Amino acid sequence: MSKYLCLQRNLPGEDGVKPSPAQMQEMYAKFGAWQEKFKENLVDMGGKLGEGRVVGAGLAADGPFIEVKELVGGYMIVSADNLDQAIEVASTCPGLVSPGSGVEVVEIHSS
Repeated sequence: MSKYLCLQRNLPGEDGVKPSPAQMQEMYAKFGAWQEKFKENLVDMGGKLGEGRVVGAGLAADGPFIEVKELVGGYMIVSADNLDQAIEVASTCPGLVSPGSGVEVVEIHSS
């Protein structure tokens, strides 16, 4: 099985609507069922991203720069037989794909 990096992306021009407490409880229940269904595929549930910096030779120190956390809300790593299976795992995660949010799935090549 290959590993895939799943990046939760904030989609430009789309404002997400904050769910009510009842909707959050429903989402958590769906999330638990999703985790159980795909437990063999979930390598690292990842998490939200925090502060960071771009590092490199000759980079300009002044900005403005877009902060990664403004583009990428979080990540997880899944294992799957192919890209389509990895997309199925990621795209069915409750709360990951919603108005204002999508997921980018990228194969991780290892040597």
